[in-house]
Amino acid sequence: MSEKSFFKQLYQVSTIGFTLVISTFVGLAMGYGLDYAMDKWIGIRTKPWLTILFLILGIIAGFRELYKMAMKPEKDSEPPNKKNL
Repeated sequence: MSEKSFFKQLYQVSTIGFTLVISTFVGLAMGYGLDYAMDKWIGIRTKPWLTILFLILGIIAGFRELYKMAMKPEKDSEPPNKKNL
């Protein structure tokens, strides 16, 4: 395994944690912001329901992206050598 391949795999593995955390945080922030906007600007009190809804949607989006990363075919993988079989 070459050094370039090692660092590429290390990068792919390290992005998994960031993807889950960032998508969860974005969902939470969007829900909180919408709750705040609905209360202050429109006068409809939705707190904490939009926060909870968007938090769950953010978690689902993170796991969906994790699934897509796991199912993505490896482009650098070499086909097995028939001579070694």
